[in-house]
Amino acid sequence: MRAACPQCRLRFEREAGYFIGAIYINYGMTVVTALSGYFLLEQFTSLTLTEQLVLWTTFAALFPFAFYRYAKSLWLTLDCLIDPQEHPPPPLRRVR
Repeated sequence: MRAACPQCRLRFEREAGYFIGAIYINYGMTVVTALSGYFLLEQFTSLTLTEQLVLWTTFAALFPFAFYRYAKSLWLTLDCLIDPQEHPPPPLRRVR
């Protein structure tokens, strides 16, 4: 992930631990998706409990890796909506 937006210079990670909220979003989406999927498959298919557990345990282990980038974007969006920055942040210094 870039340190800042190339157009508006918004720093993405504003402080240490800034994206802890993204972990909560990621966890919540994983749980909601897995539980919803479980109950939908339970209702409309004839998969056994063991097959369902294998499927959704695998999903719950892999989905957070694929979704984390989007969770970070959602967290940053929520932060910008709740606490917008009215003045542009200072220019970035290049680290060599």
